[in-house]
Amino acid sequence: MLRNLRNTGKTLTGKIVAGALFALLILSFAVWGINDIFTGRGSTTIAQVGETEISSEAARTTYQDQLRRLSIQFGQPITPQQAATLGLERQVLSSLVNEATLDERARALGLNVSDQLVARSIVDDPTFRGTDGSFNRGRFMSLLQSNGLTEQRYVAQERNAIARRQIVEALGEDFSAPVVAQEALHRYGAERRAARYVLLDAAAAGQIPQPTEEDLARFHQENATRFRAPEYRAATVLSVSPASVADPASVSDAAARAFHEQVAETRFGAAERREVQRIQFQSEEEAREAASRIASGEIDFEALARERDVPRDVLELGLLERAQFVDPAIAAAAFALAEGEVSEPISGRFGPSLVRVVAIEEAAVRPFEEVADEIRTELAMQDAADRIRRLYDEIEDQRASARPLAEIARERGLEAIEIAGIDAQGRDQVGATIDLPLPDRLPREIFDSDIGIDNAAIRTDDGGFVWFDVTGVQPARNLSLDEAREAVISEWRAERIEDRLAEQARGLVERLRAGESFDAVAADAGASVSVAENLARGQTQGDLDAGALRAIFATRVGEPGTARLGADRRLVFVVDSATAPPYLTTTPQAEQISDRMATEMGSDVLAQYVTQLQREIGLTINESLFRQAIGLEF
Repeated sequence: MLRNLRNTGKTLTGKIVAGALFALLILSFAVWGINDIFTGRGSTTIAQVGETEISSEAARTTYQDQLRRLSIQFGQPITPQQAATLGLERQVLSSLVNEATLDERARALGLNVSDQLVARSIVDDPTFRGTDGSFNRGRFMSLLQSNGLTEQRYVAQERNAIARRQIVEALGEDFSAPVVAQEALHRYGAERRAARYVLLDAAAAGQIPQPTEEDLARFHQENATRFRAPEYRAATVLSVSPASVADPASVSDAAARAFHEQVAETRFGAAERREVQRIQFQSEEEAREAASRIASGEIDFEALARERDVPRDVLELGLLERAQFVDPAIAAAAFALAEGEVSEPISGRFGPSLVRVVAIEEAAVRPFEEVADEIRTELAMQDAADRIRRLYDEIEDQRASARPLAEIARERGLEAIEIAGIDAQGRDQVGATIDLPLPDRLPREIFDSDIGIDNAAIRTDDGGFVWFDVTGVQPARNLSLDEAREAVISEWRAERIEDRLAEQARGLVERLRAGESFDAVAADAGASVSVAENLARGQTQGDLDAGALRAIFATRVGEPGTARLGADRRLVFVVDSATAPPYLTTTPQAEQISDRMATEMGSDVLAQYVTQLQREIGLTINESLFRQAIGLEF
């Protein structure tokens, strides 16, 4: 890991990524090591490690930088609330605390990083090199700006990072796991097994009697949390899109005709096209001589092409618009000729040429009457964008005065959607998906809000807006037996089937352990024997799911076993063989295993070292002030 940290830290992007990975790496022990010493300090210091203080401003700046990078990664603005679901604030806090821990240690050790070393580190960074392979200051400043960094701030960060890397490197250059441990990891991934098995399905459980009311009541009571109605929320939704406010009928005939005249050729017409042939020559004199022969009637254009052995795919340029010609000189000549005419010698991009126009396809413009509806719709949509902007401002003004969304919609003649109950997956109380604008996002927004909150309008991809008000909350609750009767009966029956299959499977396994043959046991169970070969961990095969594979790989060769397959099937198997190729330490695979284990060992050492430093130096965190600094509390 230490080697990987150094290599990763050689580029700007790598340093940013490494910082995030560093925070993730030690997030767990950083939090576990300090969760009992969160204290208030009554200052702008959100954390202190020894004598090193982390200010609110530093926390806010770092958090905003990471939030901006996260938004770039997702391609849309990410709110602090959304980032919180990804654990961004914990990552930022852990990163700041652990960097401060190593900075404090560097100070205690008297580690000084010279200006020359910092400058050399920056100049040698391949990220900042230009096309000539040397340091490019323009690229350096551009990359800093795109990452929201000033030169002074980056230099300071690099100075601290170098000191921290010296400490990390001092922990040890190389880690190596014992060969026996490497071999065990190799065998775990490379082992292949073969097994015979039978499947016991629901039919093998026999007839399940109907449950009594007492059975259902007891089962429902014992498993009440399995039969719950989710939380439902009532909401009013108002969606305004360009299509919903556009009024093609309001576009005048004069405006539509004027638009048609303006864009007719480019929008509603097909440009003139010409079918052209071309013959190229080595010199202009040769081209003039050929043109003279054609003009005198000695030879025609195609005969000349045959005489010169011009391939058809070179001769024929095809039916092209003027803009489609690669050579503008050829295009100009071709569009100046009449049909059947041959040009004078042309000095084009590819040498002297003669061209002939084989056919002309005149430009055609669709008449206004044919495209009138299309034009009116387009003009109406353009006007709709302006109307939506005005409508947005007006609706926001009304919402600022605490007007209910439903009232605003009625006043403006807009149709709001009244939702009596929606769950977090966007379904109604009978399980049907509700038809909503932004169906992948709106339910989540509704459940992130609450009654009485003035929610921000959501911008849609087509330039519209969606507003919503949460008008009611029906908490999740346990369903009564009458409400959940069908589900209770179904699960009661499934549990009886599962119990019977498990009991039957245990009996078959006991018979196999007693020495009976697998075929005889399978025949008595009325099941056919299947064979699975070349089984690998984590790779499902046929009937065998992940749970079945875990059971097979946890059973000794020659031993029987059983595993659950879904809700209503049971597997009984015997492991026939287990093989693995020998572990050769000279192979690329062995090198990968060794590097992987060395990385994990390095991670463990680094985690333990930083945790111990925090215990020795002392660490306090003002959790509330930190959340205020990054905007999660007010």
